[in-house]
Amino acid sequence: MLSASGHTIQWLKPDLGEEEWEFFNHPDKQGFYRRHGIEWERLSSAFDRGGLEPYPRSDRIGGIAVSGAYHRYDDYARYLAKAKRGYRKSYSAMEESLQRAGSLTLKAPIILCCREEALLFSGYRRLCLAWNYGMVPYVWLVPLL
Repeated sequence: MLSASGHTIQWLKPDLGEEEWEFFNHPDKQGFYRRHGIEWERLSSAFDRGGLEPYPRSDRIGGIAVSGAYHRYDDYARYLAKAKRGYRKSYSAMEESLQRAGSLTLKAPIILCCREEALLFSGYRRLCLAWNYGMVPYVWLVPLL
């Protein structure tokens, strides 16, 4: 899928294995996994049922609230622009590449959806990059039944 403004981002299916840390170690996400009884094996088997979906700047996708989707500019300023240097550095590198080349190819952020609740599993910096450049990013939306 392609997001465009004066710049473009091509979105690809992400690799769940590259995001394993988010599942096993991210403290703010553990409650979602526990509430919905999500184990790594369940997520792995459901992952390929996901698909690329447009995600306009919002705290909702398809009418469902997305935890961790800090979509307001104030959120960006708090969670990314003022974040520790290491976290912010990868965003800055993507932004510089986008400005220099005019286009990027990125793995889509991942959103997990279980019943009437969703979680931004990974990709906040990629979302912010697209949103901050006036683009509608695509996410890999994974339904967990």
